[in-house]
Amino acid sequence: MASSRLPPTALTLKQQFMRRQQVLLLYRKILRAIRQVPSDADRKYLQDWAREEFKRNKSATEEDTIRMMITQGNMQLKELERTLALAKS
Repeated sequence: MASSRLPPTALTLKQQFMRRQQVLLLYRKILRAIRQVPSDADRKYLQDWAREEFKRNKSATEEDTIRMMITQGNMQLKELERTLALAKS
């Protein structure tokens, strides 16, 4: 049996493309949600925070790590949306 040269957790090209699309979609959703923040200072802080988090983690290559970060980002997005909904009511 021939051994693969790829590490066991390496993503295939198709998986890389799919994860990239998921990450970009999450980033856009977060930025759209942040636009609804009423305070200019808070909006700026959240935009800077989101940008820095995505930049800091852009070199991640392990599938499990990327999947975990996407899940965590979706949970943070839902919490932000809940907070904004409560602030409006």
